[in-house]
Amino acid sequence: MKSGPTLERSAQGDALMLRASGAWTASFAPSLEKLVAEAEKLAGSKPDVSIDVSEISKLDTFGAWLIERLRRSFTRGTVEAKVDGLSATYASLVDEVRRVTPAPDDEAAAVTVAGMLDQIGRTVAGVFGTIAALIDMLGAVIVASARVFLHPRSFRLTSTVHHLEQVCWRAVPIIVLITFLIGCIIAQQGIFHFRRFGADIFVVDMLGVLVLREIGVLLVAIMIAGRSGSAYTAELGSMKMREEIDALRTMGFDPIEVLILPRMLALVIALPILAFLGDIAALYGGGLVAWLYGGVQPEAFLLRLRDAISIDHFKVGLLKAPVMAAVIGIVACVEGLAVQGSAESLGRHTTSSVVKGIFFVIVMDGVFAIFFAAVGM
Repeated sequence: MKSGPTLERSAQGDALMLRASGAWTASFAPSLEKLVAEAEKLAGSKPDVSIDVSEISKLDTFGAWLIERLRRSFTRGTVEAKVDGLSATYASLVDEVRRVTPAPDDEAAAVTVAGMLDQIGRTVAGVFGTIAALIDMLGAVIVASARVFLHPRSFRLTSTVHHLEQVCWRAVPIIVLITFLIGCIIAQQGIFHFRRFGADIFVVDMLGVLVLREIGVLLVAIMIAGRSGSAYTAELGSMKMREEIDALRTMGFDPIEVLILPRMLALVIALPILAFLGDIAALYGGGLVAWLYGGVQPEAFLLRLRDAISIDHFKVGLLKAPVMAAVIGIVACVEGLAVQGSAESLGRHTTSSVVKGIFFVIVMDGVFAIFFAAVGM
């Protein structure tokens, strides 16, 4: 029959002795918690504290954690409480608990500045690592493209058409719907505010320029980053987990040429098409709201739209699309190939793919805005 745990306390001058005995296991958890909590009330009463565990008959992880908790409770500054009588059987268990148990709050606060600097350094290193991985992937795709250009028979047309169907054709309904609604919202808000100045017709100028230059392609690119970019990362990550990519290399195939190049090409072709359809849907939605809500007749809307926009606005939007598509594809493929052998890693990199893809799309849009303003487009 197991003997219950005890924790005797005795004071000898400036020293405090704690003698633990019996079974310190999880089955006696309530009693042990009470004993340790009562002993911790004496923390700080004596400068020299010793914990004698030689009479402990049985010890598990829970009991070892309580002993470490006692030791830390009575440790003050550079003076540590001593644990005496620990048998060789349980020494490794107590040492392991001591390594994995979090440090007290005061110790954590003492290293806050160092921890913050360490975190900043790791973040900066991670940013540079991400940029290096993206550049490396871009170079690998360019090399694979040159190799396919020199040897056209190696081009995987079937795979490209398959991905083009997934990225472009199947995305048309959701792209058209969302851009149509965005066009409606822009037109409604524009009419609501312009009406105060009797300038309802100027909503056509705002709608045309915003949709063709910025909102249309940016919104489509963000949706593609969330829809197709995450799919690419999940597909490549699953292949990495099942070691299919390693199998391709073993058979003498280049994974960049077989898996990534068709996906990249499909994205570069699909995004301008989807951006064009999104522009048309947004303008149609804006025109419909301008007619039903603002009283702007369709003929007047079209005439004003023709005067308000030029072919440069249309070209600016479409020139952004292939570059944004390439950025989305590179980010998605880099994150997919970075997946390790766990479902947690797959989920983390898929989320990272979407976040980084959207971030770089917005950054590229800003760069394009500065460039086209500088060249007068």
